[in-house]
Amino acid sequence: MNKPQTGGMGYLFYGLRLIAMPNMRIFVTIPLIINSILFAGSIWFAYGKLQHLMGWVEGFLPGWLSWLSWLLIPMFIVAAMLVIFFTFTMIANLISAPFNSLLAQKVEEHLTNQKLIQQEESWQRILKDIFPQLINEIKKIAYYAVWSIPLLILFIIPVINLIAPFIWMLFSAWMLALQYADVPMSNHQLSGKEIRRRLKTQTLTSLSFGGSVMILTMIPVINFIAMPAAVAGATAMWVERLQEENEL
Repeated sequence: MNKPQTGGMGYLFYGLRLIAMPNMRIFVTIPLIINSILFAGSIWFAYGKLQHLMGWVEGFLPGWLSWLSWLLIPMFIVAAMLVIFFTFTMIANLISAPFNSLLAQKVEEHLTNQKLIQQEESWQRILKDIFPQLINEIKKIAYYAVWSIPLLILFIIPVINLIAPFIWMLFSAWMLALQYADVPMSNHQLSGKEIRRRLKTQTLTSLSFGGSVMILTMIPVINFIAMPAAVAGATAMWVERLQEENEL
């Protein structure tokens, strides 16, 4: 096994190196195409919506608070971009879930030098597990919706709305860590509740990993490889930090 990484950001950079390996590229191609198409659409969609958002924020503030627009508008823009890009990320993961599962398997085999499943069985499992994986992705979307609604309400509560974007960033980082750590951990049939519990044992690492993915997701062009890099990085985090309980 490779030397453990120093933190969540380290795992994301590690994931970038892993997906560049020749034997991993075939498992990156399809998610890369899906990610490219969806994020190109998200950029086009976000451009139009953010213009409306800025006008709404300026009209919402009373005259005597107009000076706050220089602070609130950037904060609302960041929050809106997180919502838009995170939503498209969820959709991309929903579509590419079977391929991400196979990528996580191959990365884990590379890191542990242990064969998890035969090559021909891997492709058979993709077909067999498509429906269960889609159900799992829908469950994660439901989890996201349940928590995001009350957090979004914070944006309309006076005073609290000043810190709401920062709370939303932390929530988004947690959700992205959960989204990608779920891929290798689901390969071992861990439940959603158990996955969340294990991530909480590495809270700072999980949040820094999710935050790093969030930043990478918002960088034009580079965001096209965010999904496979995050899957590979989360698999390394699973192998080196989160799997230990299975070995006790």
